[in-house]
Formats: sequence, structure tokens, C-alpha cells
Amino acid sequence: MTQASTTPQIVDWSAAAQIAARLAAPGPRADRDELDALVSGLRTAAGDAVGHVLETTRMAPAAPGAGGTALSPVAVVDRATWARANTQSMAVMTDGIGAVVAEVSRSATSAGAQMAGAAEIGAVLALLSGRVLGQFDPYSGPGRLLLVAPNVLQAERALEVPVRDFRLWVCLHEQTHALQFAAAPWLSGHLSGRTRGLVTGMARTSAELAKARFDRKIAVIGRSVLDALRGEGGTIMDGVLTHDQKAELADITAVMALLEGHADVMMDAVGPRVVPSVRRIRAKFERRRDGEGRSTFDVVVQKLLGMEAKLAQYRDGAAFVRSVERAVGREGLNAVWAGPENLPTAREIADARAWVRRVHG
Repeated sequence: MTQASTTPQIVDWSAAAQIAARLAAPGPRADRDELDALVSGLRTAAGDAVGHVLETTRMAPAAPGAGGTALSPVAVVDRATWARANTQSMAVMTDGIGAVVAEVSRSATSAGAQMAGAAEIGAVLALLSGRVLGQFDPYSGPGRLLLVAPNVLQAERALEVPVRDFRLWVCLHEQTHALQFAAAPWLSGHLSGRTRGLVTGMARTSAELAKARFDRKIAVIGRSVLDALRGEGGTIMDGVLTHDQKAELADITAVMALLEGHADVMMDAVGPRVVPSVRRIRAKFERRRDGEGRSTFDVVVQKLLGMEAKLAQYRDGAAFVRSVERAVGREGLNAVWAGPENLPTAREIADARAWVRRVHG
């Protein structure tokens, strides 16, 4: 569990965790043997993925001796546990923001306002918990990889693909994320610092928030933290960000696009020698991402959650990665992990040649 902060909080994170866990749907039914095989298969796949990711990316952890069969702790979890884990990460990321809100408002956040934020964030995380296959969380301690078992089971049933291949394919993506942060140990602090700075600045400068009812103010800030952590902007944030803050969010989004696009490209680059059905899985998965087979209600929920923006991240980031590799190769691409100054800007994500000119001359 995340250690309780002694500074003022904008959200009751304990309540948010309880709400998210209570609202999270349990997922598909399976008998005990199938569930045991699922958990065991995911753990095996997570271990097997490491060597393939190291070989394919041509990257290495910065810490001597890291790698092998583990880049980070791996936990196979249910939806409720995933949702609770994300409230813990968000509590870490927002530590100190409550003090800024108290300073601006000249009073600490009330229990009622904290509960308003908890209710909104808990509900959003509960909905998201049914859509995430895996997640590398670099913000809580040394980092951890979460594999959401019921969602993997639901996806492989819907896609009708070989389960061994699909589980390894998912783990290749998530272990690539683990390697990104292991190869660039400055990255988690850089992202968390920029996100915290963005949301703190928003709390100080937003004219709309200054006029809002206090409970709505806290709910908007809490939701904005969630959006920024996921590298997304939406109508809620558009209404409360200044021009400079929008530019900062765009650059944070560009980094998230890099992370997701890089992981997407590398998970496929491992190839059919390792994942024999990789091309079939990718084709079916892309159709699923585009909404094939989903109900109208599910499509609406996906839009409300900002999932379309998230899908654009994967595709924009993957296009950037492929363009850079065509120009300077995989080793040239890996210069992006050398330091914060080498990360692409929002403009460069859309124009990989500009990044190549700036970094490689």
C-alpha cells in the first residue's frame, strides 16, 4: 500500500480505491483449472518475454545485472486490484497538490470535496478496469507490471487466437514498457514531475476553476490528473488549461505516444518465429480496437473514457518509431532514451524527420 501522506489531499484516495474496486465488474466466468492455467500462463509469458524484448529492442537496463528473466516485479491481478493499484499511483503523483489548492482557496479541501473527487475517479477507474490487458506502473516504488487476468481471458476468447501466443504477445508489450523505464531510469521522475507541475499550475491559474463550486473544482482536478497520467486531453481539461499548459500537455502526450508506439512496434517485431500467429493477432486486435463487435453502448463508453485519444497515441507513436527507424535504424532510435532532451516534442511526433535532424544532425 502507498504510505499515507501528511500533506493535504485533493481526493480521498482510500475511498476512491474502495469505490473503484466495488464498481469494477468481475469479468468472464471460468472454472478453477482454467483460472489456474491462465495465471500460470501469464507468469510464464511475462518471464519468457524479457529475453525477446532485450534482443529485439537492442536496449539494456541501466542498472548492472538487471534483466535476465525479470525487469520488474510481476503481478497477475483481477480488475478490482488493478483499479486499487491505480489509485495508489495517483496518490503518489498528486502528493503536494492539495497544499497548492489549499493555498489558492485559503482552506484545506473539505471531506465532501475529497469524496466528490473520489467518486468520479473511482467510477472512471472501474470502467477502465475492464479494458486494460496489462500495465507497467513506474510511479509506485521501483515499478511493477500488472497483468489483468480476466481481461486477457475475455480478449483471447473474443479474438479466438492461440492463448499461448496471445499471452506472450501482451507480455512483450508490457515488458517493453518495463525496459523503457529500466533503460532510462530518469524517465519516471521526468514524467511525474511534468505531470505534477502541469496539474499544480492548473490549480493556481485556472480562471474557470476559481469560479467553480469547490466540489466541482476538486473533481475537475482529480480527473485532469488521471487524464495527464494517461497522456490525454479532453473537453474537461480544454476548458481549464492556459495556452502554455495546453502546450505542456501536448508534449506529455507526445512522450506517452512514444512509449506506447515503441512497445507496439517491438511486440510485433519479435516476429512469427516467437509468436507464430502474430500477424493474425495484430489484424484481429486492430479491428477490435476500431470497435468491431462492440455494442453501441460500449462504443459510447469508450468515447467518454477518452479511449479514442489513447488509440491515436498508439498509432501516432508507432508511425514515429517506424519513420525514425527507416532514417537512422534501431540504434539511432534508441538515442531517444539517452535523456529528457532527446524525447520528441508534440510537433516531432507528427514529423519524425524533425526529431532526426535535431538529435542526429
